[in-house]
Amino acid sequence: MSSALDTFINSYSSYSKYLWNTITHPFDGLNYFTLLIVVSLVAWSIEFLMPWRKEQKIIRKDFWLDAFYMFFNFYIFNLLIFVALSNTSAKLFGNAMGFIGLPTDHVFDMTVLPQWVQFVVYFLIYDFVSWSVHNLLHRIPFLWRFHKLHHSVTEMGFAAHLRYHFVENFLYKSAIYISVAYLLNFKIEYVFFMHAGAILIGHLNHTNVGWDYGPLKYILNNPKMHIWHHAKDLPESHPFGMNFGISLSIWDYLFTTNYIPYDGRDIELGFENVEEYPSNFFQQQVEPFIESKKSE
Repeated sequence: MSSALDTFINSYSSYSKYLWNTITHPFDGLNYFTLLIVVSLVAWSIEFLMPWRKEQKIIRKDFWLDAFYMFFNFYIFNLLIFVALSNTSAKLFGNAMGFIGLPTDHVFDMTVLPQWVQFVVYFLIYDFVSWSVHNLLHRIPFLWRFHKLHHSVTEMGFAAHLRYHFVENFLYKSAIYISVAYLLNFKIEYVFFMHAGAILIGHLNHTNVGWDYGPLKYILNNPKMHIWHHAKDLPESHPFGMNFGISLSIWDYLFTTNYIPYDGRDIELGFENVEEYPSNFFQQQVEPFIESKKSE
């Protein structure tokens, strides 16, 4: 237990130093803080130059709330608890696996493969696991209570990408840790660029532009596809939602969860009674727990 506590404390200390250095030295090396700002400014500029829904304001409804969510989910929540807790959980998980006779760090070693092969396999598994978790968030009522926050967006814009409940961090990161860190051991030198691409695609998917990337739409998730994921009215053929892709659209086409009946530029977004959903950050964080209590 003392070892787990040491891991918790050291993780908190290390991430605090990392975050401070990232903010105070924005142009040193591969910097995620700089990346988030640059990608956001690029996406916002695209919205300004070629808006799809032209009546939508450049500073749309909930713009500043979503901007706060970007930095909260990307940095602040990690600093407060997530990195320290996840590192501690990973250590305890490894110890538990060792206790039952399984490897404590990984099952299959992928580092013997060429870097480019590792990169492709890592990306595909990472994206498929994320797609699977996203699917479950819509299908399991308890998880949907948390995911509703992301769907409370009623005007689509790039910053909506990172409007989600902090509980989703635990769900996504746990599934990804088990699949790409414990089961398969990767050592990818430039994984930063994979995450950079994922952030860019995620931002663009929520941007107010009418792009679908032509033939590449069957591979890459895109704004015209993702707008339907946020549709308020769901078709009978997809009662739990559709277009669950994160970076790639191929999983939706493979598992027939794709749905783009027509140009969705002016469809209504959200969910039933979305206007009654809490409108400020703190209320949105506690809402799923209150809803859970009410249903007991």
